[in-house]
Amino acid sequence: MIHNANHVRANDDGLKVGGHQASSASLSTIMTALYFSILRPEDRVAVKPHASPVFHAIQYLFGKQTLEKLQNFRGYKGAQSYPSRTKDADDVDFSTGSVGLGVAQTLFASLVQDYITAKDWSGIEQQGRMVALLGDAEMDEGNIFEALLEGWKHGLRNTWWIVDYNRQSLDAVVREGLWERFEAIFRNFGWNVVILKYGSLQKAAFVEPGGEALKHWIDQCPNQLYSALTYQGGAAWRKRLLDDLGDQGAVTRLIESRSDAQLEALMTNLGGHDLPSLLEAFSSAATHDRPVCFIAYTVKGYGLPLAGHKDNHAGLMTPTQIGTLRDRMGIREGHEWEPFEGMTFDHRSVRKFLANVPFQKGGPRRHMVPAVPVPDKFDIQRSAAMSTQQGFGLLMHEIAKQDTPFAQRVVTTSPDVTVSTNLGAWVNRRGLFARENTVDLFRKERIPSTFNWDFSPNGQHLELGIAEMNLFLMLSALGLSHSIFGERLLPVGTLYDPFIKRGLDALNYACYQDARFIIAATPSGVTLAPEGGAHQSIATPLIGMAQDGLASFEPAFVDELSIVLRFAFDYIQRNGEAEPTQTNWLRDATGGAVYLRLSTRALEQPSRDLTDEKSEDIINGGYWLRRPGPNAEVIIAYTGVVAPEAIEAGGLIAEDRRDVGILAVTSADRLNAGWTAAQRARESGVIAAKSHIERLFDDVPTNCAIVTVLDGHPATLAWLGSVKGQRTRSLGVEHFGQTGTIADLYRHYGIDAQGILRAAQLLAPGKPLRYLASR
Repeated sequence: MIHNANHVRANDDGLKVGGHQASSASLSTIMTALYFSILRPEDRVAVKPHASPVFHAIQYLFGKQTLEKLQNFRGYKGAQSYPSRTKDADDVDFSTGSVGLGVAQTLFASLVQDYITAKDWSGIEQQGRMVALLGDAEMDEGNIFEALLEGWKHGLRNTWWIVDYNRQSLDAVVREGLWERFEAIFRNFGWNVVILKYGSLQKAAFVEPGGEALKHWIDQCPNQLYSALTYQGGAAWRKRLLDDLGDQGAVTRLIESRSDAQLEALMTNLGGHDLPSLLEAFSSAATHDRPVCFIAYTVKGYGLPLAGHKDNHAGLMTPTQIGTLRDRMGIREGHEWEPFEGMTFDHRSVRKFLANVPFQKGGPRRHMVPAVPVPDKFDIQRSAAMSTQQGFGLLMHEIAKQDTPFAQRVVTTSPDVTVSTNLGAWVNRRGLFARENTVDLFRKERIPSTFNWDFSPNGQHLELGIAEMNLFLMLSALGLSHSIFGERLLPVGTLYDPFIKRGLDALNYACYQDARFIIAATPSGVTLAPEGGAHQSIATPLIGMAQDGLASFEPAFVDELSIVLRFAFDYIQRNGEAEPTQTNWLRDATGGAVYLRLSTRALEQPSRDLTDEKSEDIINGGYWLRRPGPNAEVIIAYTGVVAPEAIEAGGLIAEDRRDVGILAVTSADRLNAGWTAAQRARESGVIAAKSHIERLFDDVPTNCAIVTVLDGHPATLAWLGSVKGQRTRSLGVEHFGQTGTIADLYRHYGIDAQGILRAAQLLAPGKPLRYLASR
C-alpha cells in the first residue's frame, strides 16, 4: 500500500507521499493478535496513527475496506494517512493523528461507558474495553499524563494501553530505562502493568545451558546498540555476542549452534512480535476490568531491510527491496492486492476463519439512535439587568427542574470552574456523578454552604481537574456516545474563555471526530477588565469562526441566548445531508458542536417578545436592532457585550446623520459561512443563491459606511464590508489588555461610544458630529 503510493501511483506534484513502513511493521503482530483473536464487537480501538496501513489492511480482509481506497492510500478520497472516523470508509472507532489524543480518548470513553452503565438505560448490554495502541515516543505527550490523573480520580476501568516499545522516535533512539519509568507511573495510578519483553524463541533459549548469560546481556544492552545490531543482521549479532560472551563454554555453544539467520530471528524475537506470548498476555488480562498497560518490546521496521535503523521513521523501501520482500513472502508479482496471496492455507478455511473472528460477531458497530426531543422554548424570569453568563446559569437551572427525557440526557462537565461558570444551580439539582455514593462532608457536618457536592451514580455532572485538554477530550467522548455506545447524551461543558487555547488541539480533535457537544466559554474578552491581559481573550471569536465542525455564537442579551441554546441542543443531534439549506446556505441539517462566547458584564435587558422571524435571524447570525433607512450614511455592526456602546453611538450619530442602522451580529461564524457558501454556489451556477447577511444588506445603500465593533479581534467582523463593497472600519482588540475598569479599557482600545463616533466621522465625513466635537 505504501510502496504503491510512493513508487507506483502517478505523482504529478512530485511530493513525497510517505506512509511509515517501519512504524507499521512494529505493530503488525500486536494488531494481528488483537483483531483476529482477542477483540470483541463491543471493544473500541484507537490505532497508533503511523500504523494506519496495517489497520486498513485488516479492514480489507474483513470486507470493510475497498481495494480502490487501498490503492489510493493517502490520495484523493483514498484511505486516510491516519485512521479517521469521518474520512475513512472502514470501521474506525477513534480518529488519531495528533499524537497522544487518541490514547487519552480511550480513557475518557471508558468513563463515559461507566456513566451510561450507571443509568437505567439499556444501550450497553456488555461493557467493552477501550484499547489504545501507541508508540513509546507518543508517551512524551503531556495530555496523556493529565488524562492518567483524571482516570485515577474517577476509578478508571476496562482500558488497555498497549505501548509499542520499539525504542525509536522520529529523530532518535529512546533514552535508556524509559520502560521502568513508564511502569512506575502506571502502577502509581493503579494500573496493572504487563511487560512483554521476550518472545518464545528467547524464552526457550534462556533455559538452555548459557541462556541466563544471554538473557543478562539482552537486559543490559543499550537501546542504540540493540537497534544498530538489528539493522546489521545475524553476522553482526554473532560477532558482538561472541566478543562480549565468548569463551564461556555453554554461551558460545548456544550462539554457535545457530546460523546467522537463526541467530537474527532469536535476537529480534521480542515479546511484541511473538504471537503466542501476546495471545497469552491479552487473554489473561481479559479476566478482570482493571486498566492495563502492556509494554511490548518491538523492533521498528520488524521484518524489513530498514529494521532498527535510527533514520527509518520516514524511510521508504526501494523497489528492489520490495521485490525481495515479495519473493520472500511467496507473493507473485502483480498479485500483491490479493487478500490471501502467499498463504499456504486453503483459502476457504481462511475465509471461514475470518467470518468467525470474535470481533466480527454482532451487528453494526456504529449505532444509529433517535434524537431526544428538545422543548419548544426555554423560559426564565429575566432581571432588568443581567449578564449572558448569569442567563446561561438560569437556563441550565430551568432545565434541571424538568423531569423529562431531555433533562435526563443532559450531562455537564467543567475543569474545576463549575461554580464560577454558573453551573452551580444545575449541580445542586442534578448532582455530581460517581459510580459510588459520596456525601458532601460540609453538608453532613451541617456547615453552611451554598452548593451541594454529593456524588452518586444518578449525578449528571462530571467534575474534572484544571486541565482544558481533559475537558475537550471528555466532551469528545461524551459527544460520541450515541455512535459508540448507542445512548444519546447532550453534553455541555464550561470553561474560562481565554483558556480555550490551552485545549485547542483537543477541541480540534473532537470536532474532527464529529463529536457533538455545547461549550459555554465565560467570562470572555477584554470586558473581563480587572483580570488583565492573561485572562482577556482576544482571538477566541476567530477560533469560533475558523474551527470546522463548530458553530459559534456570541449573543448580547439573554433572550437571544435562550433561543441559541434551544437551537444548540437540537443542532448537536442532527445527522442529515451535507447539502446547504438554501435559505441561509449553511449545512444545518448536518449538525455539529456549538460554542457560546458569554460575558460577565450585566447589560440592561430589552423588554420584547421575539417573533419567529427574529428568532430565525438570531440563529442565522444577525438581525437589525435598528433597521437602516434608504438614506443611511453609516451603520454599526456589533457582536456581544459591546451592545450598549453600539446603541449609544447609534443614537448620538442619529442626531446628525439620517437613517443610521444598528446590526446585532449573534454569530459572525454563521454569517460568514453562509456568505462564503452562497458565493461558491453562485460560482457553480446557482445564480439565485443569497445568504442571510446579503438579505440583511439588501436595502443598505452601497455608499453607506460600516463601523464594526466587539471586545475581541477586529478581523471577526472586518469582512462585512466585502459583502457589498462598502467602506468599513473595524474596531476591536489586537493586543493584550491592561487591568482597569470596563470604561478604562473600552476607552483605551477605542471600542467605547466615542471610539465608534470617531470611526464613523472618518468613514462618513459630512458635517462634524456634534457629540464628538463636544467631547
